Amino acid sequence: MTQRPSPAGAPGHPDRQDPPAPPGLPPRVAQAYGASDLSTVPVFAGGFINFGYWARLPGTADRPLTEADRIRSEQDLYRLVLGTFDRPAGRTALEVGCGRGLGCALALREFGFGSVTGLDAHPDQIARARRANAVLLGPPTGEPAPGDRTPSPRLDFVRGTADRVPLPDAGTDFLYSVEAAQHFRELTGFAREAARLLRPDGRLALTTFFARDRAAARALPELLPTYADGLDVPHVIDDAAATLTGAGLRDVRVTAIGDGVWAGYDRYMSQQPQFRDAWPRRFLTAYTSGLLDYYVITATAATATAAADRGR
Repeated sequence: MTQRPSPAGAPGHPDRQDPPAPPGLPPRVAQAYGASDLSTVPVFAGGFINFGYWARLPGTADRPLTEADRIRSEQDLYRLVLGTFDRPAGRTALEVGCGRGLGCALALREFGFGSVTGLDAHPDQIARARRANAVLLGPPTGEPAPGDRTPSPRLDFVRGTADRVPLPDAGTDFLYSVEAAQHFRELTGFAREAARLLRPDGRLALTTFFARDRAAARALPELLPTYADGLDVPHVIDDAAATLTGAGLRDVRVTAIGDGVWAGYDRYMSQQPQFRDAWPRRFLTAYTSGLLDYYVITATAATATAAADRGR
């Protein structure tokens, strides 16, 4: 069931009202993150909605994987991405495709950012993020929080798309996105916005699954329903990196991390009776057959001089 609109309220708090959902949100994406609410599907235990990074889990080789392992894998994917940022303490960050905002809270809690803004295109996800993080957001009217829960101005959630972010130029030190870019209809707008939003020498880190080449991109819809029905877009990894470079970002680096993602995810799926024979296990097939992989892409914004020259 979709969420009802909230009454108007103060910016950055659970009762703030946003404009209508942006036009053009693909129907399958709208359903998955609205009425279907992927965060409630058991395979996404914990609500982070990602495949997880399993390589850091200790002592799992000789025992069944647990729900706690699954949640840890999802958190570890965030830790892997956020760990690419140098000296984040006290600085600003933006997550594009924040979902329920659990990764934003982890970023604040474990990496010490001065502030984190979560951006999502779906109004239901923004509403869920505000509810899930109500303590961090604090009371909407500024009165003291009950007990010893001190409200924090360090977290905010805003509605927007990856190619149209309602935030000012050069206002963030770090921009990251965890398993969201596969939903972007195209990457050019996202790359342009990343270059606009980052301060000079700011850093970008993105992780998700990409097609390995154009032939793979054509083949993936035959294997995986999420590509066939429009939930995911088979972006090609080399094209994604080139798009970031074309937008003015520099030092673009691509690291394949599939060895730490696909086998652990598939092993967990194989232990869940309701998913043992389900189509999501074909992601491992796509990986082992060379059609896709999971990647971390990092990049650096233009220097202050280059940004000034571009603005002339």
